[in-house]
Amino acid sequence: MATLREGPAPQAAVAGAAEAGRAPRTARRARFSSSRSRRRLLGLVYLAPALLVYTFVVLLPAGQGLQLSFYHWDGVTSATWAGFGNYTGFLTDATLRQAVVHTLFFIVFFSLLPIVLGMASAAVTARKDVRGAAVYRSVIFLPQVLTPAVSAVVWTRIYAPDGPLNSVLTAFGLGGLTRGWLGDFTWALPALGLAGTWAAYGLCMVLFVAGTQNIPGELYDAARMDGAGPVREFFTVTLPGLRGQLAVVLTLTLLGAIRVFDIVWLTTKGGPGTSTITPTVVLYQRAFTNPDVGAACAIGVVLALVSLTVSLVVVKLTEGDD
Repeated sequence: MATLREGPAPQAAVAGAAEAGRAPRTARRARFSSSRSRRRLLGLVYLAPALLVYTFVVLLPAGQGLQLSFYHWDGVTSATWAGFGNYTGFLTDATLRQAVVHTLFFIVFFSLLPIVLGMASAAVTARKDVRGAAVYRSVIFLPQVLTPAVSAVVWTRIYAPDGPLNSVLTAFGLGGLTRGWLGDFTWALPALGLAGTWAAYGLCMVLFVAGTQNIPGELYDAARMDGAGPVREFFTVTLPGLRGQLAVVLTLTLLGAIRVFDIVWLTTKGGPGTSTITPTVVLYQRAFTNPDVGAACAIGVVLALVSLTVSLVVVKLTEGDD
């Protein structure tokens, strides 16, 4: 009977020991949670100056621009409500419609063509060592070092009636093809497109070449042992290995084509007539030449939304491939 009465004592001791063991763990968790909260608070304190600057420099002006896009305002007199009238201009304004078509044209020359050329250069240098490849890359990458103003001056001189391009055509007996390229209604837009290809090609090539250097050489050896030629080797080894670089290049070049302004404004100002007009040139004209700040803000909002959509689509497609 005494034994039976003393039986619960060990159980109580075990329960007490378990409770004593849980107490330190609970204390450690509390201290860890408190420490993590302090680190988060400290991180916010460090970020606060940058967030304040970003808010006043980017977010507030963007919000004000969005608000102004619903008004007619010349920058001086009182603004009047316009509703979505500034946005419907993309459908009703012939100049804006033409500018959007030109943007699609520039996407080909500023994005797709440089990507194809850059990918081809990367494929050639990845398959075997090419003598003078470093010099070739340096020369092709040179446009990235030049400012847009310098590039505009260079191409204005090349396309001038007495410039190098017409001189070469005349020297080869093709004088009938010479013209003032940037003053020609038909050829001004393709001429600017080639200038954009020249400017973007170097960046695409360098990024793709850097990507090919990270592809294991064993993959190329295995493909060659399987009898793969240059084309099959490119599609089975090089292209899949460049998915990350392709996403970066697509994003940069597409955004550059959508927002192209400097080379157009510094060479043709959208002319002759409106043959090289772009949405950013129209935005500049509406904001400063013949002020309609509300319409200019609407164009800026649309360009920002399109740019954001393009970036998200490229990222999503890349994640899907991965």
